[in-house]
Amino acid sequence: MTDSANGGRRIEPERHRGAVTLRRESIPPSTADEKLLDSHHRREWKTKDAWRALRILSEFVEGFDTLADLPPAVSVFGSARSKPDSPECETAADLGAALAEAGYAVITGGGPGVMEAANRGATEAGGMSVGLGIELPFEQGLNDWIDIGIDFRYFFVRKTMFVKYAQAFVVLPGGFGTLDELFEAITLVQTKKVTRFPVILMGTEYWSGLLDWIKQTLLADGKVNENDLELIQVTDDVDEAVRIIVDADAALAATDGKQ
Repeated sequence: MTDSANGGRRIEPERHRGAVTLRRESIPPSTADEKLLDSHHRREWKTKDAWRALRILSEFVEGFDTLADLPPAVSVFGSARSKPDSPECETAADLGAALAEAGYAVITGGGPGVMEAANRGATEAGGMSVGLGIELPFEQGLNDWIDIGIDFRYFFVRKTMFVKYAQAFVVLPGGFGTLDELFEAITLVQTKKVTRFPVILMGTEYWSGLLDWIKQTLLADGKVNENDLELIQVTDDVDEAVRIIVDADAALAATDGKQ
């Protein structure tokens, strides 16, 4: 594959594994997550998993150490496949800028599409822009708008960082990965594993089918209750989304002050 913007230079495939960059024949056929979680590799637990545990620990330490001094932050999720001129990317850029102006760092998965747009909006508005990448077979690398970037081998370590350093989750149109982050956040709040924080869906038309299914199937069948529906807020308005986050922070600060 060649890139005409770089004088026809051949673009070689590459994969990031933590601090290591692999190219061409050095790229392994599987990822670190796959080796850890695949039951076909369970025979390796006596010889290799103990070392993997140390690698996992090192990723937690690196993430905690790197992000400990972040200002209040918001994690923004959305599709890597969205085109730069798509409505969701335009919204993400506006959201990133509005969050930065409100004093929040913006955390994304560090990839292209919606993530890149949110990072760009934050950076252009003078805010802190963070990207938490992940080793994938179709690795695309971190986008160019990131001030602090970390590449992770393990999804569960990366997910911990998204939650630990976020005052809110804002979820724009996306696919399986976006849905995974959305429902994990809701589950953590619902089960009180984390202090409640806003989970905001942006794009009422895009999310309407999912919300209708939750109400008409899950709620109707008793799989969730009315209070659970209050964990999700939906809007098309960037200013409203930021206002929800700011108000939630103020309410939490007031509660802490009374304790």
